[in-house]
Amino acid sequence: MRSILITGGAGFIGANFVHHMRQAHKDDRLVVLDKLTYAGNLENLSAIEPGEKFKFVKGDITDFDFVDRLFKEEKIDTVAHFAAESHVDRSITGPKAFIDTNINGTFALLEAARKNWADKFEGKRFLHVSTDEVYGSLGDTGLFTEDTPYSPNSPYSASKAGSDHLVRAYHHTYGMPTVTTNCSNNYGPYQFPEKLIPLMVINAFKGKPLPVYGKGLNVRDWLYVEDHCRAIDTVISKGVLGQTYNVGGRNEWKNIDIVRLVCAIVDEMTAKDAALAEKYPFKGKREELINYVKDRPGHDMRYAIDCTKIEKELGWRVRESFETGIKKTIEWYVANQNWWEHILSGEYKNYFDEQYGDRLKG
Repeated sequence: MRSILITGGAGFIGANFVHHMRQAHKDDRLVVLDKLTYAGNLENLSAIEPGEKFKFVKGDITDFDFVDRLFKEEKIDTVAHFAAESHVDRSITGPKAFIDTNINGTFALLEAARKNWADKFEGKRFLHVSTDEVYGSLGDTGLFTEDTPYSPNSPYSASKAGSDHLVRAYHHTYGMPTVTTNCSNNYGPYQFPEKLIPLMVINAFKGKPLPVYGKGLNVRDWLYVEDHCRAIDTVISKGVLGQTYNVGGRNEWKNIDIVRLVCAIVDEMTAKDAALAEKYPFKGKREELINYVKDRPGHDMRYAIDCTKIEKELGWRVRESFETGIKKTIEWYVANQNWWEHILSGEYKNYFDEQYGDRLKG
């Protein structure tokens, strides 16, 4: 039985990983650490009952003493480090939080692991979850590989690049049992509504404008979050220490094509479901809601991941195409309207105190 610390486990990818691990590894004990900033939402974990195999702790990964104490008290032997400030636009207007969390927070976790594991690294794992944005921007062709030089273009990607280098350095300097993954754009259940796909889905249903940067020609490789969670699980279990693994969906799409596809699916769903159409009335085609807005500064044109290494060496494969994954995602947002309405209203911020109370606070 492992004692796994999942940082950022109330966020989008982290929460999906918690659900995955609860199903795939029922004997493991999961300790979820989250600061519950604006994107941390305990409703993401409401289906999991606290108990011997699951504990939630509210806390800040940049608090060295707190993190060190948590490692000791919970006897942590495995780390899945998701906690990060991750929105590029927010990093442009307020970069300090990204440096604090993404670099200093990763440093605090590495130090706590090094101290508490006391060089007895056998059976231990520290997995650091990163992004393909550390590699910069691609032209019309080519793919990011694990050997692509780092060239971050935003405060967010620069902060993640810094944390990647720290993880690598701790392996080479101290022999720390680290592995790193760099993933492409995730989508799926529990994604905070500020991100492209949930924003477009919600606005399409509600008949609100669909803001698209520039001409919508920026290309991303899209990875369904459940596929990503399986990849993280695989790398923790089978990844070679000190190595990096790129995780991609092999699903390159232009932003504008994604928005048009979302519109078409929402139109189709409301046409077939009278109750849904009554709830979200709209005359015409939702593609008419597309609104081109000024591009953001330093907007990378294209990302695309070569995930051959994890496929060949560890046997992982994506299961969802973008077409199947986006349909599942939209269906989830329809079935979980209360979840995103709580976020839009701000009510989700009361959930911690109302549902959990002092008994789970760290």
